[in-house]
Amino acid sequence: MLSARAAIFIALAGVVPGVALWASGAHIGTVPDTALFGLAIVSSAFLLAWAAEASETEIAQGLAVAFVALIAVLPEYAVSMSFAWKAGQDPAYAPFAVANMTGANRLLIGAAWPLIFFLFWLKNRGHILRLERSYSIDVIALGMATLWSFTLMARGSITLIDTVIFAAIFVGYVSIIMRAPSEEPELLGPARVIGGMRRGPRRWAITGLFLVSAVSILACAEPFAEGLIHSGTTLGIDEFTLVQWLAPFASEAPEFLVASILAWRGRAGVAMGALLSSKVNQWTLLIGGLPLVYAISSGSLHPLPLDSREVEELYLTAAQSAFAVAVLVSLSLAGREAVLLLAVFAVQFVLSAVEVPLPFTVLGESTLTSSDVRWTAGTIYLVMAVYTLAKERGEIMHLLRSARKTARDPGAAHEEDAELHSPVA
Repeated sequence: MLSARAAIFIALAGVVPGVALWASGAHIGTVPDTALFGLAIVSSAFLLAWAAEASETEIAQGLAVAFVALIAVLPEYAVSMSFAWKAGQDPAYAPFAVANMTGANRLLIGAAWPLIFFLFWLKNRGHILRLERSYSIDVIALGMATLWSFTLMARGSITLIDTVIFAAIFVGYVSIIMRAPSEEPELLGPARVIGGMRRGPRRWAITGLFLVSAVSILACAEPFAEGLIHSGTTLGIDEFTLVQWLAPFASEAPEFLVASILAWRGRAGVAMGALLSSKVNQWTLLIGGLPLVYAISSGSLHPLPLDSREVEELYLTAAQSAFAVAVLVSLSLAGREAVLLLAVFAVQFVLSAVEVPLPFTVLGESTLTSSDVRWTAGTIYLVMAVYTLAKERGEIMHLLRSARKTARDPGAAHEEDAELHSPVA
């Protein structure tokens, strides 16, 4: 308990320097300023995650699921929307909004999902991590969003029509999971400390943490986003790459940590389900929110434009998502599939940062460029997705039946899951 309480105070302390820097208008230096703003956002992300989990003691679980899913990615939203807002005033910022969004999505599937499986294997020596059948709704929602995302590349822009489509998918998804029966929440660490308070102090604590976090994120998101770009110039690092990976890694650290703790405690299925829900959230509301913020900022109905690199990044991210959907059609994640998710992500991550000399000339090129890597990795994901869907074609109908049953009666599906679900195969 002492360490959990200490964690709360440490996170609160981490918020102070960035907010103080913003409030005072002082500048230490481009890189130090960015680091302090980033620390404030990471600290706020932890506080938000703990407060959101503790709030499950106050509201119905179905509503809590949707609420926690939204709150958990609020820092990620703040950074992406900051870039989208700036893009409405200066088109040069448009690529960074897409960079942050694609990086967050690829990091979630390419790193977090394999991590949860590894912890599951380490704890149980199981070879297949199974999900409850109620997660069929998440898989189908992700599949629908992924199919629509491929139209973005064809049009070369993200429009307000896309906002409506992605929002509709998310609203339909949430309307179903909100009807799931309530359970006693299992809180961990600082969230358990907060949730264990008497009702009055607990409500004040949750409200206070939300307010502190919201103020910190709103204050620090814009200077952090701007600082990443200038830090890239100062450090000689590609700004797009810095925005794509550093910001999502910082803002999603709490979510990774909570899921990892759940997996280590023998609840890998729940951890995986939470990350799947976050993926649905990010691949619907996050991407759909970009053109809306851009339109408000620019004072027009113009779509958010995509240049050639952004199209490549979206293609790779959508292809990775397609493979993830194919893998989860069976509502399970096998060891070889986790390895493939990690391997393709890691190779693409490394090779896209450098130009690799080829032993022979291909189409007049003697080096493998980052653009080649993105197109190649995306195509590999799609080939694996098609192969997996063909192999698991019998599971598709089972998935649809499970989703239909869950949509009609989430309570009955949940009860069957409780009886039949086994974390180890």
